[in-house]
Amino acid sequence: GPALLILTDTPTGTEKEEMVPTHYALHQNYPNPFNPSTSFEFQVPSLEFVSLKVLDVLGREVAALVQEERQPGTYSVRWNAAGLASGVYFYRLQAGTFLETKKMVVAK
Repeated sequence: GPALLILTDTPTGTEKEEMVPTHYALHQNYPNPFNPSTSFEFQVPSLEFVSLKVLDVLGREVAALVQEERQPGTYSVRWNAAGLASGVYFYRLQAGTFLETKKMVVAK
């Protein structure tokens, strides 16, 4: 009867977040500009070796935030840039065949 319909009805929005991502994504860090810490969010659709690195404008590695296999899912990584000079930096996500780099600003 109608009661069963209510029970089997899935709410929109709440369960959607729990689903496995269907594609790779690297989101803009937040906050940006930042001082001293910021968060990076990324998603991987399959079990992959994931590398998330911070680079300076010359492409030198400043920090390796993630260097490990990750299950499919959405992840948030917090990073503290205390001790770094202010200026422009890049962060790069590499997972499987996916590679994306985004820009961020450390403002002191």
